[in-house]
Amino acid sequence: MLDLETIKADGEVEAVMAMSGKQIEALGFTEHSRRHASIVSKWSGEILRSLGAPEERVRLAEIAGYLHDMGNCVNRMDHAQSGAILAYKILTRLGMEPIDAAEVMMAIGNHDEQFGSPVSDISSALIIADKADVHKSRVKKSIDDILSADIHDRVNLAAERSYIRTDREAGIIALHIEIDTSICSVMDYFEIYFKRMQLCRRAAAFLKCRFSLIINGTVLL
Repeated sequence: MLDLETIKADGEVEAVMAMSGKQIEALGFTEHSRRHASIVSKWSGEILRSLGAPEERVRLAEIAGYLHDMGNCVNRMDHAQSGAILAYKILTRLGMEPIDAAEVMMAIGNHDEQFGSPVSDISSALIIADKADVHKSRVKKSIDDILSADIHDRVNLAAERSYIRTDREAGIIALHIEIDTSICSVMDYFEIYFKRMQLCRRAAAFLKCRFSLIINGTVLL
């Protein structure tokens, strides 16, 4: 059975992810490197595990979470689709059963808010985990540039902490974010992330849960 550690150690995976990070940095976007990949991998698995999913589904969610942004090595545009195909080819080369690799491919191909949809438990967990990673460490520009220009980076810079809490009995998947409102207002967050939160609501619904957004202790969704 192909595990996540074997995938992480593969030379092709390392090369593709390194190039993804290089292109994202050159384009001036927030960090999409191994840090983000590892967090999304962990949270994707935790969401399904907390809802009682079989460990095999948890394993596939963790793999999809780690590989989900590798398409950025091709181009930021349509990175979900190109990354899905890359992941399928790599996973089958490493010995994963085609049906499992196809599950991962489908999840990765649906994680982006522009064209993505929650079409499986794995894709739904990946969507929520990916959109939940909002944190100041992801910002690579200078503070002066961020505060004067880019609202997306300003939102990330303001985020001191973000995490997911799943209440299986209540059927709630909650995204908690703590932000510094001197840098970014709550309305700024909604301006940038409204479409992402809509997708998270649909993903939670697929998992038979309700999505909740809590910022600085206040329930907003």
